[in-house]
Amino acid sequence: MARVVAGHAWEWRSRKDPQAYDIEIDGVALRWNSTDTDWINSKNSVEEVGSIHTVQGYDLNYAGVVIGPDLGFDPDAGELVVHRADYKDKVGKRNNRMRQQITTDQDLLRYISNIYSVLLTRGMRGTYVYACDPDLRRWLSQFIPGAVAP
Repeated sequence: MARVVAGHAWEWRSRKDPQAYDIEIDGVALRWNSTDTDWINSKNSVEEVGSIHTVQGYDLNYAGVVIGPDLGFDPDAGELVVHRADYKDKVGKRNNRMRQQITTDQDLLRYISNIYSVLLTRGMRGTYVYACDPDLRRWLSQFIPGAVAP
């Protein structure tokens, strides 16, 4: 049982157009999950990318985690950074005007980091990680045995 999962860094075009691709990385085109219900066991899940909503509560043998362009690393500051424009879950970054709450970049960074934390713990036997941000890839390579940095 192995699946590829990713953060909310791409629009879900295939939801309205099943022929459309949602995610493109280095010439590889992928689609988000075609079902919300029991995606892990669906017939298309091997060819699709799941989200936090489709894998939460499931354990996989192996997980491939794509860290999208919504999360990066600033080598000068030595810290993770959020790229708000690349985070596509509108609900996750929306302000709550009724409560007069503003979702700051720090709030969003904590929220996105928690999502990736869950995704990175789905693989029980192993987890493969790809970070879209080259600086993040370089930084992570010091913590992941066998990692290849750009």
